[in-house]
Amino acid sequence: MPHGFLIVQVFADNEAQPLNGARIHITGENTDINETTDISGKTREIPLNAPSREFSLTPQSNVQPYSEYNLSVSMPGLESAIIEGVQIFDGETSIQKVFLNSIEGSLQKTDISDIDPHVLWGDYPPKIDETNNNNELRVLPEVIIPEYIIVHDGIPTNSNAKNYIVSFPDYIKNVASSEIYSTWPKETIKANVMAIISFALNRIFTEWYTSRGYNFTITSSTAYDQKYSHNRTIFKSISDVVDEVFNQYIRRGNQKQPFLAQYNDGIKVNNKGWLSQWGSKELGDRGYDALSILRYYYSPDITPDTAEIIEGLPQSFPGYNLQMGSCGQPVQKIQNEINKINGSYPGIPKIIPADGVFDERTRNSVRIFQQVFGLPVTGVVNFATWYRISYIFAAVSKMLQGIYA
Repeated sequence: MPHGFLIVQVFADNEAQPLNGARIHITGENTDINETTDISGKTREIPLNAPSREFSLTPQSNVQPYSEYNLSVSMPGLESAIIEGVQIFDGETSIQKVFLNSIEGSLQKTDISDIDPHVLWGDYPPKIDETNNNNELRVLPEVIIPEYIIVHDGIPTNSNAKNYIVSFPDYIKNVASSEIYSTWPKETIKANVMAIISFALNRIFTEWYTSRGYNFTITSSTAYDQKYSHNRTIFKSISDVVDEVFNQYIRRGNQKQPFLAQYNDGIKVNNKGWLSQWGSKELGDRGYDALSILRYYYSPDITPDTAEIIEGLPQSFPGYNLQMGSCGQPVQKIQNEINKINGSYPGIPKIIPADGVFDERTRNSVRIFQQVFGLPVTGVVNFATWYRISYIFAAVSKMLQGIYA
């Protein structure tokens, strides 16, 4: 039987508080499994049955290409949670984060989340064409990566819809996991991720919603923006790409603003000048790289660019990898941040003294950090590892300062 893998990560309230010993019950697809989280709030990689990956590689398939499971998660002293519709693809690793809320008052509640169907499988309204508004008046002085993005879970005029505050990389991972299949070629995934990033940054750069009086950055509606499904399953192959490129976007010619990169599935809807998701998969199969895919659909003058400023983080990536033999202030910064992260994740060893020398102790701590947070375990601090350490450090620091209280 084909199968994929599931890793469940459980936290109390936020990612700075992993839960050791949380109980997880997994059901569905003739499955009944009980698991417990470790000191870092994670389960093992749990093998689960899934349809053949071939069903996710052709748009003509009439078989749902992923299986669905339900999770029940509990921990004494916290509210319980139920996640329904966790998605598993053949040969892929799914990551499901679960946040257990603190109990307010004497009433024990259960938080229930139902993950929406994948966009390529479900029935969603098509995107409203904004071709005439593409790259409209620039507002902000420069392109930045916000620490957080505010997602309105509905159409713009639905005042009853919830707003969710999500870190920018987590938002991109959520949208990409909702919009494309994780089984596709890496360059196809990268092209779609860069389009998703560029679309989101265009909304931010032009202050599309806030300038119109709304109190959010973007919506979850496929008719207006990109699909965001709160608490959805994230796929590791997509997560890895986002970690590598979350501050990269595309622009057109000499224009400063991020390109409003509209896209559709290319089958049910196929607008001229938009990226075709299924078409990009075919180009990836043919060996096109991400930039070639983007230029094929949008324009030959599409140019990749990088947002150098990432809000809320203490220092930018130094521009080179930190590894055995590296030394100096960037190494010391990483050592100090890992030492603070140890307060929430004691399984990641402290580096004492934090002397700015990348030695075997530092490499070992980096390797364990990478293992805990699902990064390639290399012991090298590259762009992706640098910023994941920075984001977790910022979360732990805020918790210690009582900002999350």
